[in-house]
Amino acid sequence: MPKRTWELVLLGGTSGVGKSVAATRIAGATGAFVVEFDDVVAAVQELTTAEQHPALHHFDGPTAPERPEDTWPPERVLELQIATAEALEPAALGVVSNRLTVPVPAVIEGDYLTPAVCARAVALGRATGRDVRAVFLHEGDADRIAANYAAREPASGDQTGRAEVGARYSRWLADEARRYALPVVGCRPWSTLAARLDAALDAAATNGTGAPSREVPWPT
Repeated sequence: MPKRTWELVLLGGTSGVGKSVAATRIAGATGAFVVEFDDVVAAVQELTTAEQHPALHHFDGPTAPERPEDTWPPERVLELQIATAEALEPAALGVVSNRLTVPVPAVIEGDYLTPAVCARAVALGRATGRDVRAVFLHEGDADRIAANYAAREPASGDQTGRAEVGARYSRWLADEARRYALPVVGCRPWSTLAARLDAALDAAATNGTGAPSREVPWPT
């Protein structure tokens, strides 16, 4: 891990690709702490109802099945996941704005961080003289994500439907991240992810002005 010069890192990616582990490692190596955006999502959803803010309750509203990924077509679940993430952008920007008021470095990680809001966070940092960086982990193989779920949540049974949606969401995030000139890091091989993530964060220091983004390659 290079010497930390950033003040805030946003780490995005679909569920089951190792964001929490990666965020914990970055924080432990740099003296930062981890903000789990999922906690913010849960709080926002608890404060609202499906009637008040339907865009935040696609998956827990009165008509939603217990496991949407096993009931609805994957393209429909993906559409709703993206809509939920976009509805949460003001909350994400609020977290970023609050973190920029204190001199304590942090890593914000979460499934619902969109490239659009991360790009806005980087721009906000630039405008206020703070070093904000963003990077997205990417895994487009549904079988690999399903295996990760099985290892992490063995009691949950088969999650191939969820993994298929996750792979599609990961591809959408990666495409959007490149569109916003944000670095994308392939998750495999896991043994080299830390070094490649460090390199991406280091490169992001000079990639906040609209220069084309590139995916950090997987070593062969």
